[in-house]
Amino acid sequence: MDIESKQQATGSPELIGPERGQVDLRDLALDQLRAYVVSLGLPAKRAKQIFARLCRPGIFDFSQLGISQEVTTLLAKHACMSSLVPAMVEKSADGTEKFAFRLADGAMVESVLIPEDGRHTLCVSSQAGCAMGCRFCLTGGQGFTRNLRPAEIVGQVLAVMTHMVASGIERATPRELLNNLVFMGMGEPLANYDNLLTALKILMDDHGLGFSERRITVSTCGIVPRMDDLGRDIRVNLAVSLHSADDAVRSSLMPVNKTHGLEALLAACRRYPLGKKKVILFEYIMLKGINDSLADARLLAEKLQGIPSRINLLPYNGSGDTEYACPDEAQTLAFQKVLRDAGFNTFIRQSRGADISAACGQLAGNRAPAPDLLRSLAALA
Repeated sequence: MDIESKQQATGSPELIGPERGQVDLRDLALDQLRAYVVSLGLPAKRAKQIFARLCRPGIFDFSQLGISQEVTTLLAKHACMSSLVPAMVEKSADGTEKFAFRLADGAMVESVLIPEDGRHTLCVSSQAGCAMGCRFCLTGGQGFTRNLRPAEIVGQVLAVMTHMVASGIERATPRELLNNLVFMGMGEPLANYDNLLTALKILMDDHGLGFSERRITVSTCGIVPRMDDLGRDIRVNLAVSLHSADDAVRSSLMPVNKTHGLEALLAACRRYPLGKKKVILFEYIMLKGINDSLADARLLAEKLQGIPSRINLLPYNGSGDTEYACPDEAQTLAFQKVLRDAGFNTFIRQSRGADISAACGQLAGNRAPAPDLLRSLAALA
């Protein structure tokens, strides 16, 4: 559906955002909203009610909050409540849906909804573009535009929920519309740490959407100091984009490794607080002749010893003329066998949404890519 049709269906603009100096209520976690409400002369107990309504899908303006006109008039005078509406929704042959959102300053971000056996996982973006520069990733090739505000991160979740309801999907509560949130979209989540943390608090608050820690996964390419911060500040699942257990190879693929090398990264993984039966998810793209040998598999098993792990092998989803290729299936299976024989839960993930450029690493804000940047990862479900 294009943006004009969406606006006719909802009566809402593509983005309602804060004007200069305005407070966006959807940027605020509950404790911040409580302080703001009190600053306006309202009783603190009003905050929970307002917060809960802000976390409902399909709420675009103050009149829909269902609270007294006196309060809504006061809020509207001093603040705003931003909302995202997709500029475009594309649906893959496999049912995967990609949502493109145009932000107030013209930046574009994308989210991906992955259905599987009646369950839905939403891949959320944390930045417009990405500064990490991983060589196999189209998003990294487009460069970095800016960090997303908490309202723009949470707004993706609410917008997709609104779309699901409009599509006829019914659940008892809004939270049940989405089974899992994965921060594996555009950008490096830990490079936008403060806004990410506020967004996670909003998403996980029981007075709002109430996502539990087991339903949220934050992926990182390996910003070690922020991994420690994340483990201290909030409890969520951790995924690490590893892609090689050799320092030199990983540095050639991922510039971040030159700052935070493998030993420091894996030490941070060992420090990361894990609950009972919890593991760290390691993502490993299979690149023919670069990181796919049995020796690479044995080195990976050696490096991950002692870390509760699940390993996802992602066969490279090549596109056009690139310097990378996917190993054949037999090689990938042999690689997996080495890891399984070493005691690691290892899975080969199949591509989802590649036909609409929704596979991981393909999100690029609808910018036309240069031929040498047409690279992608297999999708993550």
